[in-house]
Amino acid sequence: MNKQISSTQNPLIRQLVQLKDKSRERKKSGSFLIEGEREIMLAIKGGYEIETILFNAEIINSDQLNNLTNQPISLIEVTSEVYQKLAYRDTTEGVLAVAKTKAHNINQLKFNTKNPLILIAEAPEKPGNIGAILRTADAANLDAVIIANPKTDLYNPNIIRSSVGCVFTNQMATGSTFEIIEFLKANNMQIYCAALQASVEYHTQDYTKATAIVVGTEATGLSDNWLKSSTQNIIIPMQGDIDSMNVSVAAGILIFEAKRQRNFK
Repeated sequence: MNKQISSTQNPLIRQLVQLKDKSRERKKSGSFLIEGEREIMLAIKGGYEIETILFNAEIINSDQLNNLTNQPISLIEVTSEVYQKLAYRDTTEGVLAVAKTKAHNINQLKFNTKNPLILIAEAPEKPGNIGAILRTADAANLDAVIIANPKTDLYNPNIIRSSVGCVFTNQMATGSTFEIIEFLKANNMQIYCAALQASVEYHTQDYTKATAIVVGTEATGLSDNWLKSSTQNIIIPMQGDIDSMNVSVAAGILIFEAKRQRNFK
């Protein structure tokens, strides 16, 4: 028989609320919450360790739960009140999982090709932008996504939600700008920085070799260390009245030009 929890004041539920709301608690415990069937399945496919699944029997049935995983995982049935306390989305699927975080050390990245294509985003602040970047990276089947000088942890519920689980499907790493530049140089990768200074139009460059495309925030752009280390700065020509676009849109344009040159391989 599954364990059942009906009180929002239950110590486990209070702990899980902290995991949902506070980055500090996620880092301290090494655990985080995943909401939704698809997201949980993608996490399992991505090699994440699932500790517990919580479900509301009024929303999801046992057959749907069995489809999530064939591994023995602790199941806890919760009431609607408890579930709503933990759920992040307005529209819900009735299932949550507690999973273990990964380290995302840059030195653990592994490439299956001699000419990898990776995306680097420096200091992105908005979880929605990070999620959109991860969706684009998944669509392009990039070899890796690296977040330089991260401002938020990758297991922020808004990142998981806006990435529709692509935070689990991409090979990911985080690190300081210095660490990442050293890694790129050690792996003989071309560095193309999206920047206004000393730039050429993005479609004039060759991205078929081992390539890193680097984007910064709309507000401040990239730091000087990136600009000094760049193989070539690139720019997307603007034909309207403004001189910048959303970072996730810009990343998508640059990534798919590189994929086009590689015949979408």
